[in-house]
Amino acid sequence: MDQPTPHPAQPGPENQPVVCARCGARSPDGAPITWTCSVENGTRQYFCVDCARAHLRSIEGRLDSSWW
Repeated sequence: MDQPTPHPAQPGPENQPVVCARCGARSPDGAPITWTCSVENGTRQYFCVDCARAHLRSIEGRLDSSWW
């Protein structure tokens, strides 16, 4: 493909706060590098480090978060 690879935005004041889709933890400066991002039914969801570690096998098995 001849399309450039998009680069993620750097954390800063222009980024929106991100909320963990599982526990509701907040990150005011956008998603930290350590958070997990999942696209389910066309919607991007973020999971904090603790939730991602607790459900690692389900995430690797590509199960929707509603299942776990």
